[in-house]
Order: sequence, then structure tokens, then C-alpha cells
Amino acid sequence: MSVLDKSRPMLIYISQRWAEVDKMAEKKSENCRINKLETTDDTLTSRGGLTFFVKYLGSVGVLGLLLEKFTGIKKSAKGVSVGNLFLQALYFFFDGTSRHLSYFDELKKDAGNAAVIEMPDKQVASSHAMKRFFGAFGIFRADGFRWVLQHLFIWRLKLKKPPVVMMTLDTMVMDNDEAAKRQGCDPTYKKVKGFQPLHLIWEGKIVYAIFRRGKRHSNYGNDVGKMIRGIVRLIRARYSASVDIVIRMDAGFFDEKNFELCDELGIHFIGTGKAFEAIKEKVAAIGEKEWRIYDNGRQKWSYTGFEYQCDKWQNAYRALYTRPKYDDQQGLLEFARPDNIIVTNLASGPQGLGDEELIFHHHQRGADELPHRRLKEFRSEQLPFKRYGANQAYYYLMVIAFFLFQGRQPPGHFACCQLRQYGSPPVGRYRSKGRVDWWRHHPESDQRRHGAPQAGCPLDTLSAGSARADKLASIPTSL
Repeated sequence: MSVLDKSRPMLIYISQRWAEVDKMAEKKSENCRINKLETTDDTLTSRGGLTFFVKYLGSVGVLGLLLEKFTGIKKSAKGVSVGNLFLQALYFFFDGTSRHLSYFDELKKDAGNAAVIEMPDKQVASSHAMKRFFGAFGIFRADGFRWVLQHLFIWRLKLKKPPVVMMTLDTMVMDNDEAAKRQGCDPTYKKVKGFQPLHLIWEGKIVYAIFRRGKRHSNYGNDVGKMIRGIVRLIRARYSASVDIVIRMDAGFFDEKNFELCDELGIHFIGTGKAFEAIKEKVAAIGEKEWRIYDNGRQKWSYTGFEYQCDKWQNAYRALYTRPKYDDQQGLLEFARPDNIIVTNLASGPQGLGDEELIFHHHQRGADELPHRRLKEFRSEQLPFKRYGANQAYYYLMVIAFFLFQGRQPPGHFACCQLRQYGSPPVGRYRSKGRVDWWRHHPESDQRRHGAPQAGCPLDTLSAGSARADKLASIPTSL
């Protein structure tokens, strides 16, 4: 028998196998065809992506922090428990389907919602239960919410371990001009009635907040001093006693009292000065040879250094005067010029921060205001209650939910900016809608909601941590 004859049985065997495979594929395709429509006993939901938020909240242990401060907020043991009320309020913020509290009545009728949030039907709150819950908070309960935010902040600090903690101090106007009368809803500098909380922002997250009525301006009272002292004491005690701290602020906080406080606490600031006439005359007297060029890739700026000191100030501070350069010789009138005065207590040279690095970090202050826009799009700037205490509790829970949501996103991902697209999506067993859809593809933990906490959860921040303290000259430009 020749070689070809010997290989013939093998060829016949392969052809038979391919014929069997083709038959199996045809049979499988027939089985995949829809040939009947029937009812099902399965529980269907249109917000399956919320499941990952349920797992996430259980793994980080934020409920334990809230219950530690607000266990006694509910006087009766009947009805929905305090813990489940907190969780459903956070899920309501994460969901993003509706901003109205009446939406809880729709959720209570939805068996799929109870299955997703893993709660029995009797523990699903109605809109009336949520209104009574928020109404139980008084105006003196704010410290408890700030305490929770502080633990979340230290938790994230220990996870990231930054060599320099750079934060931004700013206020946010919440426009409630079209709402009915609210306690504390006053005219603001933006010519609308509303509220004006004070924020400390770190890495796109609001880490310290003071809820205030609308007429409280940026530097009102002792709020700024209280906030700076509190956050520095927290970082020194629970993160690192030697880490460098830098606070950026705009002209609304231009005050020698704030600058002296930073010197007293051993921290640094990058502020915006005011262009008084005496300062303009001083800068005009500087020769052209003293001016240098800063180029950020899109715009060139000329700048020069000088010492900034008002008449009644005891100390003088390092300052840079910056003004844009126009290649096409097109200028602007004096009142429209975007000139800036940067004031800081950071030294120049190898032991401090160079001029160009200082200008860069001062320009980054504008980007640090983006969390305010993202917070308003995440939920809503209009608060639902008439009483100040209820609105305050609603605001702080919204900030906590926003902190957790931002912490769950990968670097550079701002899914919360994408407003929910209203419509009627197909109902599926794990089909989600709203902002929670991103979670379907990025699961982080398979722990049950009442399972073991995630490693490094906020409950672990009670013990002191440590971090490497580098020179300020090593501040990366990607901060």
C-alpha cells in the first residue's frame, strides 16, 4: 500500500468529525431561536448596576461610622431601622434616576429594587419614612457627619500615601432661587438665593465641609480658621506628623489672619492677592529685564517676583505678578486683563518651589473647582426641605455619597458628570440605568453587604498611620 493509501483512513475520520460538528452547530442554533413567550417567576430589575454599590458600601464599612454617631436619631424601634434608612438614602444618591423624594414610593412597590439592595420588603422605606428620617436631624448634628468625612479622608490618604497633601479651600453656591421658602436660603454673591457651604477639596473629593446659609461669604467668621486647624490636626495625628501640607485659596480668603494661621501651624499656602494701586505702582517700577516668560503650552505669561505686604501687615510674603502675553499684539483694557498676583509662604530655590512650579499649581486651583460642578450633577443643588436641619443632613449625606462615588472611579474617570438619559430601556435581569451602569464592568469586591470589611476600610483609620515626607520641590506636576 502506498503512502497515500495509508493516510486515507485518517482523512475519512476527519471528514466524519467535521460533519458531526456541523450537525451540532445547526442543532444549537435551532435551540437558541425564540419560539415561545411566557411569564417568568424570576425577579426582574432595571437597576442591576446598583448591586455593585451595595457590595461596595458593605465592604468599606461606612455604615458603621454613621451608626456610631447617629444610632439614637430614631426614637422608636418600629419601622425601618436607622442603618437601612442610611443605606437607602445613599443608594438613592448613587442611582440618579430621580432627585425627588417621592421616588421612594415607586421603589417601595418594586420587588426588583428590594432584591437588588438585599432588604426585606418591610425594611424598604417610603417617601414619608425618609422625610421623617431627615426631619429628625437638628442643626447641631453637623459635627457627626464631618467626623465621618474625616475618617473617609484618612482612609483614602493611607491608601494613596501622597508625599505632599495639597488641598483647595473654596465655597460653593447652591442655587435654590426657584424653590419655596427655606430656612437659611439667603441672597448670595451670584445674585441668587441659596446656600453657600465651605469646602476643602483634595484629589477631586470634598474632605471637609461646613454647611452655611447663603449670606455667609468666603471668609465669614471663624469658619476658615476652624477648618484649617481641624484638618491639619487630623492629618498630623492620624496620617503623618511630618508630611507637607499646602492649601490653595482664591482672593476671597485674602486675609493676613489666614496667612498667619498657616505660618503658625507650619503649613504652606498658595493664595491670590489683590491688585491695590500701591501694588500696581510697585510692579510698574520693575524693569523689563526682571520679567521672565512662563509657557504652559497654550498660553505664555510674563511674570516677575516681589514682596507683598499691606500697610498694617507685620510680615511680607513672596509674590509673583503674572500677565498674559499676546503674540498678535492684541491687548485688553485694564479692567478686562486676566492679570494675577500669587502670594505664598513657600520659599524659592531648591528647598522650596520654583517660580514656574508655583504658577502651575496656582493655575490648578481653577481645576479644583470642578468637583463643585460634579457634585451638583451627581445629585442636585436644590435641597428638598424647608427646615435648615433637614437640608443640612441631606447635604452632608450627599457629600459622603459623592466622596464614595469618586473614590470608586478609576483615575481620570468622571462618570458622575454624565447625566442620566431618561427613557424606557429594555428590562433585563441585570440591566441597569443611570450612573450605576459603569459598575457592571468594574466590580471590586465579591463580599456580601454584611460580610467581612474590605482591607483598609475607614474603620481602620482610628490608628495612626505614616507617610514619607519629601521636599516640596518634588511635587509632581500631575497633582
